[in-house]
Amino acid sequence: MRFFKTLLVLASVYFVASSQSNPDCFVKDEEKPNGCVTFSVTSGTGCAWMCNYCATQLGTNNYYFTDGVCSYQQGQGCVGNPIAGKTYTCCMV
Repeated sequence: MRFFKTLLVLASVYFVASSQSNPDCFVKDEEKPNGCVTFSVTSGTGCAWMCNYCATQLGTNNYYFTDGVCSYQQGQGCVGNPIAGKTYTCCMV
């Protein structure tokens, strides 16, 4: 049941993020062959966008941020406090 709730939340985040997307929100640095994606964000980019980006790039909703910047909170979705200009990495589980 939790998996389906996560899937539903991420799907809704995708539709909200895609309807409010800002092409200047991030600069993709590199894709790592070990199932990780590394990127940096600019001011105004939130965890909802970052989670959607990771799910799309990795092709799965089963991933984590190596520094824990964003996480799924039941009833709130993907939350956290990313910092502009910092490099973040998300990896498949």
